[in-house]
Amino acid sequence: MKIILTNEVSGLGAAGDVVEVRDGYARNYLVPRGYAIRWTKGGEKDVEQIRRARKIREIATIEQANEIKGRLEGLRVGLQVRAGDQGRLFGSVTPADIADAIKTSGGPDVDKRRIEVGSPIKSLGAHQVSIRLHADVAATVNVDVAAS
Repeated sequence: MKIILTNEVSGLGAAGDVVEVRDGYARNYLVPRGYAIRWTKGGEKDVEQIRRARKIREIATIEQANEIKGRLEGLRVGLQVRAGDQGRLFGSVTPADIADAIKTSGGPDVDKRRIEVGSPIKSLGAHQVSIRLHADVAATVNVDVAAS
């Protein structure tokens, strides 16, 4: 089945790409989650608009990505969350929470979709998260989760 990606999907492509995938993968996973739309002749017109929006958000060069990486890795990010007596969180820390904390800590504006949390953050303490800035550049940020 031919689909148009609306978000970046690891191992498949970036937003605006037209790719061929198995019918079940598209029908049961990509389309319901909003990662893709079915390809049609009318949908082909949307591809250019999606690509323009991606260009605006995208970090253009590796040098720019390395500069942002240096700023992020020198940053100490603190996050205040509700937690129980044993240090377990009520819920978990999401990439959106981390993106907001980076911005309030004086760091650059980071897209929440580029933040990769290995395993869900459900406890207090120091955690490391990875941020994909460019295809070849990833930054590691230390996040301190404290009880509020």
